[in-house]
Amino acid sequence: MIWYTVLVLAVAAERMAELAVARRSSRWSLARGGVESGQGHYPAMVLLHTGLLAGCLYEAWAAGRPFVPLVGWSMVAVVVAAQALRWWCIGTLGPRWNTRVIVVPGLPRVTRGPYRWLRHPNYVAVAAEGVALPLVHGAWCTAAVFAVGNTALLTTRIRCEEAALSAAADSRPSPGVRA
Repeated sequence: MIWYTVLVLAVAAERMAELAVARRSSRWSLARGGVESGQGHYPAMVLLHTGLLAGCLYEAWAAGRPFVPLVGWSMVAVVVAAQALRWWCIGTLGPRWNTRVIVVPGLPRVTRGPYRWLRHPNYVAVAAEGVALPLVHGAWCTAAVFAVGNTALLTTRIRCEEAALSAAADSRPSPGVRA
């Protein structure tokens, strides 16, 4: 169980690194006229993701959930793949990646990297990690609660992002028209 605690703490440390990247990205975007949307759902997202990490540890320790090697090691692989996808997204978007919805008007939509195939690949990583991390050590209640909460949150979040991206695209001058 100690190694599982180390894994969850490593994911927590990774999340802190994401927040550092997001703060830097926020400054970059806002300095270029970025507009933030969806501030109302951000606290719920922070609560859900903090609850995921706490729930993983609480359920595994308090309920004495066992490590089932076939499931556990498979879920470790999913967690690692989710981290790789998330950092691919961060690398692809560069300073435009953020934990908040901040869109710089006039910038074109990114269509390279994982965005060639998926509109919101970071959320695939979030969903996969949010189910896999608890299941590494049998915390199925945490996985289920996160899956339901994340589905509701992402429904709101994706609508917010799409609206913000559309508004930013509408503010771009048409090709051949001088601003």
